[in-house]
Amino acid sequence: MIVDAHVHPARRGALKLDWPTWLGPAADEQAVASVYDSSGTIVPELFDALFEAEGVDQALLFCEYSPRVTGTQAIEDMLPIVAHNPRRFRIVANVNPHLHHPAGTEVRRQLDLGAVALKVHPVHGNFAPNDRELYPAYAHCEERGVPVITHTGPSSFPGASSRRGDPVLMDDVLRDFPELTVVLAHGGRGWSYQAAGFMALARPNVWLDIAGLPPRRLPHYFERFELDRIASKWIFGTDWPGVPGIGANVKALTGLGLAPEVLDGVLGGNARRVYHLPG
Repeated sequence: MIVDAHVHPARRGALKLDWPTWLGPAADEQAVASVYDSSGTIVPELFDALFEAEGVDQALLFCEYSPRVTGTQAIEDMLPIVAHNPRRFRIVANVNPHLHHPAGTEVRRQLDLGAVALKVHPVHGNFAPNDRELYPAYAHCEERGVPVITHTGPSSFPGASSRRGDPVLMDDVLRDFPELTVVLAHGGRGWSYQAAGFMALARPNVWLDIAGLPPRRLPHYFERFELDRIASKWIFGTDWPGVPGIGANVKALTGLGLAPEVLDGVLGGNARRVYHLPG
């Protein structure tokens, strides 16, 4: 079972960034373009076929409300994709305390539309992930058993506030919501791999999303940890569309020499457990 737990199917007209900046240098631009119609909207049938061809059984689609940096990728834009194939696709909610007040009301709305997790993006939204205005949203997620994903590490996009991506800022949230499952997206990318890795190994309810990280570099990024032990907390994701290919990343992960049960967890088992995905 392969789960890509970090996908950004943006509508082109809603992006603040220009198209090459959004894609990044690693993307397969031709493959990405093949799933869009002439208006810049993803065609669900083509998107589904692409993920089928890449060997992905399930994928999490991220909406994002970050007008300061990337624009608005509204949850409503994701609904037609899920409606086309609800077995393969699920949505991840997003709230921004500068836009959504009270945050708890908005997260309820998005969860009621079918979202299986909440993502906060402090780096693109320019807020601290331990901002008390987010606490009603965290409380609601804890009550419903819904995991919270937070972006960690910097972003190269113009307008981003990279200092907000320090994973240690989530320590307050973990203290105040001890039953909340937290996923550190990008695993502390940049300068925080050690802090993110320590947090994941110290708490059973903390996980590391490895989206956007070249698989062959993972042993180097987490070199201070025993590889199978830290990999047991990894959740596979690609950060599509900014990757050369989902299948290529899966193949690269299989070449790291992880124990079979650890690899199975990374590629899908951990995501299914954390996000309560159907078998």
